[in-house]
Amino acid sequence: MEVRIVMFPVTKVAAIEHFGSPAREHDTVRKLIAWKIEKRFLDPLKYRSYGVHYTDMQITNPSDHHVDFCLSIDVDVGPNSFGIVNKVIPSHRCAFARDVGSRHKNQAAAYLYEQWLPRSGESPGAFPLVFHYVNVGPHTREEDMITDVYLPLK
Repeated sequence: MEVRIVMFPVTKVAAIEHFGSPAREHDTVRKLIAWKIEKRFLDPLKYRSYGVHYTDMQITNPSDHHVDFCLSIDVDVGPNSFGIVNKVIPSHRCAFARDVGSRHKNQAAAYLYEQWLPRSGESPGAFPLVFHYVNVGPHTREEDMITDVYLPLK
């Protein structure tokens, strides 16, 4: 797997926080999608989809799982009934790898942590792992899903 060191840019996002079982993530994401449709933030090149993964689903108790699902925006969120809030993904130096296939088991994230990081001489940074869901939507087949993974470094 190819890994590059890149600078992740400061990214203003509309975010919804998910706490608890990964099996319930889709319910949380649906709220963000409904808000996105209501606001007409539909251009996937302008409004990019992200996940900020505070916990590792493979080793974290499901009740302690935490991820923010985000949409890059250039305006303030404002009051809403969906639970969407303004957040910022800060700029940071990252190890970058691309995963192609099902998002249920991200191979790039596993590779970065388990193989690349121990051999790299690098140390993980203080910010959580960031996933950029490059292609999203009901017509994206699992085997065609592209997820760019950013592992923040010190």
